[in-house]
Amino acid sequence: MYEGVVQDLIDELGQLPGIGPKGAQRIAFHLLTASAEDVRRLSATLIEVIEKVKFCRTCGNVAENDECRICLDVRRDHSVICVVEEPKDVAAIEKIREFRGRYHVLGGAISPMDGVGPEDLRISELMARLADGAINEVILATDPNLEGEATATYLARLIKPLGLRVTRPASGLPVGGRMGKPSQPLRPTQQCQRSRPSEACRSHPERPTATGGCSPTRLPGTPVTSSTLWPRSGAARVPRRLFRCSCWRSRR
Repeated sequence: MYEGVVQDLIDELGQLPGIGPKGAQRIAFHLLTASAEDVRRLSATLIEVIEKVKFCRTCGNVAENDECRICLDVRRDHSVICVVEEPKDVAAIEKIREFRGRYHVLGGAISPMDGVGPEDLRISELMARLADGAINEVILATDPNLEGEATATYLARLIKPLGLRVTRPASGLPVGGRMGKPSQPLRPTQQCQRSRPSEACRSHPERPTATGGCSPTRLPGTPVTSSTLWPRSGAARVPRRLFRCSCWRSRR
């Protein structure tokens, strides 16, 4: 426990999502040692965000005007809507640079345990957008966890009578994960084809090393032993990919 405003600062920082008591203490003492100019700039930015940032009246994404830049972009495909839970999910999908449709942010997911029902989400706004007849497909990109699946199922039942195509993203995410967690995917040319660390990388033979190709890099959390490299599965010996090229970092 600290005295006065220092403890008040730690308590306020501890209320932020993902910040525990230790993290709040580290941030507080970092601010105490920072220059007054840096602290004033941070304070001014926080106040400016509260005053200027609002939610798009069309899709619910964060914006500084009445509509976000995605809804104002005439190059977007207006016949496809991707439904997500939070504005951060929009940013995660935009990083892939493959989806050219528009979005609809629900503002959360159905969670009876937390007291969040369908009436607490922007579902009525979504149904109003679908009723104009300009939408052909709805992509339900909610998180692949219990709440996200329940929300997607509920929305699919509501949309089915409209005769629209309802799809879900390919399940490359683990059950219980979040849309904002995966990093930007690697291109196929960046993936190593080595099955054992002693083999040369067949993806990039132009990079000679002591092993004849790219230097092996062990994937995190995978100890290298004879049993892990060559696990027995009945009579077959199936190699497990534990290594990737070290050159993929320089070719991203």
